[in-house]
Amino acid sequence: MTDCTVYTETVVYMAPEQFTADAPYQIAIVTLADGGRRTVRIAGERVQIGDAVEFVEDRNDIPFYRKSILRKPA
Repeated sequence: MTDCTVYTETVVYMAPEQFTADAPYQIAIVTLADGGRRTVRIAGERVQIGDAVEFVEDRNDIPFYRKSILRKPA
């Protein structure tokens, strides 16, 4: 899944107990190539609405994406 675009995003400062050590962290809803949407964590550089993102890995069933270096935002 590499052809995704950020639909919306936010930064979590007050995380649930199991993610307190990760805060602050960014989450986003991304639009997939097939038109579906998925809620993901953002790894690395912060993203903005419209940015292209690519899949990095699943950690404990949580999908991590990062800003794409292969394609420019829509």
